[in-house]
Amino acid sequence: MSARAERSWGGLLFVAPFLSLYLLILVFPLFKGVWLSLRRVDLFGGGEFVGLANYGRLFADPVFLQSLVNTFILTLMVVPLLTILALALALALNRATRGAAIFRGIFFSSAVLSVTIVTLIWRFILAPDAGLLGELWTALGWEPLPFLSHPDLALPALALTTIWWSLGLPMLLFLAGLQQIPEDMYEAAALDRASRWTTLWRVTLPSLRRTLILVVMLQTAAQLQLFGQAQLLTAGGPSGASRTTVLFLFEVAFGRWELGYASAAAEILFVIILAVTLTQYWLTSRSDADGR
Repeated sequence: MSARAERSWGGLLFVAPFLSLYLLILVFPLFKGVWLSLRRVDLFGGGEFVGLANYGRLFADPVFLQSLVNTFILTLMVVPLLTILALALALALNRATRGAAIFRGIFFSSAVLSVTIVTLIWRFILAPDAGLLGELWTALGWEPLPFLSHPDLALPALALTTIWWSLGLPMLLFLAGLQQIPEDMYEAAALDRASRWTTLWRVTLPSLRRTLILVVMLQTAAQLQLFGQAQLLTAGGPSGASRTTVLFLFEVAFGRWELGYASAAAEILFVIILAVTLTQYWLTSRSDADGR
């Protein structure tokens, strides 16, 4: 065997543990899910092949379609506002002072909490009878709002909870991007007597373009998979007004034991996330090419 072939085999053996785990944890479940989506099967296995019947049921299921709508609305509520707030905080805290470091830690601290703790905190805040906002509304002489039980307020309540919980990571990503911008760019802008607003639009934001794209793509994919907040805060209610697609999967798979039906819904969600992510990447790549 030649030395080149020996090096190739040696490299393959070096990455074999990672490839094995990758195939076992990611690739195999993907194809297993596709196989399950084509069958009528429960938690006890077995079942029968039904082809695309599960997909046909889903597109005729108003509960599933409503969960998709709720998921898209939540994503549109969370991603733009979360991105703007994270960028604003990063701009405000991008300074080498002890106070800025303390506030960075405070704003990031929510990101390390589990979804259970987060929902408990916000249940105490949003509960109309004994919650913080309910007490504040009562003190002001207003009627407390039933955030978690009103069909028009449940989704905004989930969005508010999610933004508070998710703010830390995109803020750190923006801070990392800001610290990579060369100081001489700001010095050149100062020599040209550019205002802060002009410096922001002409220097800072163009330099943060890739970080901004990364934050939007990561948060879009994450919010399309939102589950814990909807399950623990509202249980999908009232009357399905806050049921997300992943919560629908959970209820179908572990409440009704229809694994094939739930797998079909999971595959549709996977395709949606993949399509949205690839579309965002294509649009940004195209704009980069046009800008050259």
